[in-house]
Amino acid sequence: MNTPATRTAALTYRGATEADVEPLVALIESAYRGDASRAGWTTEADILGGQRTDPEGVTAVVRNADGRMMVVERDGELVACCQLERRGEHAYFGMFAVRPGEQGGGLGKMVLAEAERFAAAEWAAREMHMTVITARAELIAWYERRGYARTGRKTPFPYGDERFGVPRRLDLEFELLVKPLG
Repeated sequence: MNTPATRTAALTYRGATEADVEPLVALIESAYRGDASRAGWTTEADILGGQRTDPEGVTAVVRNADGRMMVVERDGELVACCQLERRGEHAYFGMFAVRPGEQGGGLGKMVLAEAERFAAAEWAAREMHMTVITARAELIAWYERRGYARTGRKTPFPYGDERFGVPRRLDLEFELLVKPLG
């Protein structure tokens, strides 16, 4: 579901195409895993090894008729992305990545705000939902400062499924965070 690109504060937001898959995988991996991710503050390198996603996973998001992989560019260069999926009266937010060298400067806040705006305006979503690994206290606090509330609803990490990474800890789980929109 692609809508025309919009321009905000020198950023261009658009729906991803299959031509974007490889650069998106590289961006997502660089923001979460390996030594490159340590340049930013959202790294999961200390709790998870292996991959964060793969071309098949990103392609599935791009092709999802009830979703949108949002590409964020500055001067034609990929700087951030996120997944949005329409799920009834709420939207799901995931695969959020900001280039590590761009983290901490407000770009993530702008991307999150645009994702919320899009979900409310285009899909009439009443809430945004996301899941965050509970061990990521600093990331959960960042989302709380943006209006997301912890629900206490937790789901186990998919141990044994290396498509989601190789855990370095045995206490990993996800918690649902929710924010009302509009």
